[in-house]
Amino acid sequence: MTDEIAAKEEFNALMEMARDKSAAGRSNLVDAVGDLFGNNGNALSDRERALMTDILRQIIHDVKMSVRRALAEKISKMDNPPHDLALILANDDIEVAHPILIGSEILHDMDLVEVIRHRTMQHQMAIAMRRALSESVTDALVETGNQDVIKTMLENPNAAISKTTMEYLVEQSKRVDTYQNPLLRRPDIDPEIVKRMYWWVSAALRKHIVDHFDIDEIELDATLEDTVKNVMDKDSRNGMETGKTKPMELAEKLADQGELNSELLVKVLRQGEIPLFEALFARLSDLSPRLLRRILFEPGGEALTVVCKGVNIIKSDFASIFMLTRKAHSSDQSINPKELNRVLELYDKIKQETAQAMLQRWQRDSNYLNAMRVLDKYTDPESSENERRSDNGSRRETDDGAS
Repeated sequence: MTDEIAAKEEFNALMEMARDKSAAGRSNLVDAVGDLFGNNGNALSDRERALMTDILRQIIHDVKMSVRRALAEKISKMDNPPHDLALILANDDIEVAHPILIGSEILHDMDLVEVIRHRTMQHQMAIAMRRALSESVTDALVETGNQDVIKTMLENPNAAISKTTMEYLVEQSKRVDTYQNPLLRRPDIDPEIVKRMYWWVSAALRKHIVDHFDIDEIELDATLEDTVKNVMDKDSRNGMETGKTKPMELAEKLADQGELNSELLVKVLRQGEIPLFEALFARLSDLSPRLLRRILFEPGGEALTVVCKGVNIIKSDFASIFMLTRKAHSSDQSINPKELNRVLELYDKIKQETAQAMLQRWQRDSNYLNAMRVLDKYTDPESSENERRSDNGSRRETDDGAS
């Protein structure tokens, strides 16, 4: 009974304070009501709670932000605060709304969806960091199209994501590379999706996939073979020469005449002669046509970067080859500038002798997945210089033994 009597006395005092229309008076009222809800809220009758909430609703926007923010902090820590009041504060400026959006469990999914749709990106970011998110809320976050918000949501392990939305985000990760890492690190990602992502993520993330998922290399190899076959069949339907004899014969002839160079590669690509380009590039790099074709199809572009650096193709011609090969083998004719910048940075970073050593190794071993593992080793930022020296030493011993 003591709590109820105290609550009644405080309630009566608050009703007296409500008659004070000054800014200071209203700030004091808001602060006092926050304390009342926190300390003796359960002792108030439903009618008294509703009356206090209604009073606050009417005056809340007339008090300064620091008072509203302090009230939001109190409300966010309460087990059963007034829902209407929490919702008002959740739609306030982000400085006020933040603790409610992140910490209060009184808000319903529909409340959160409405905030996502009608408030700012900062409100969306706060919701994306909540302790738990339902599928309806994560769907609304994805519908914003804001990449930073979606990335933050993906990094939240307690965000429930529907299968349809996950499929959509995986497809988007082909062009939005910031989705790739958080997607692959989600505990609920389907291994079948991971297998698809293998073909367009970076070398470092491919290594993560192989290390953390049960991936059948034979199945991966077969998947890539099907991809290559499908594109080559498409080229054939478009009337392009897909036979081996004529392109290879022409490549040999041009090489014998000393006309095989990077300028010719770019020219042939611009003319859309993909089989001839592949034959010329295979002759120039001394790689098996099968391995070279797979390197060209590898979406990350790291292996193509190494091959171009290894055969002394200048940076500007490499940039053209990278862009033209992506356009030739993709229905999307646009190139993400970030992708181009990434491979150009790798081109500058990798040493000539390193690229040549990797190329020589690939010339001896035409297995695509082995090539990717070698590439992972050299492009993984955690790879040590000692490992690289050891690999070079093994290569010299193999070369000495072969001679």
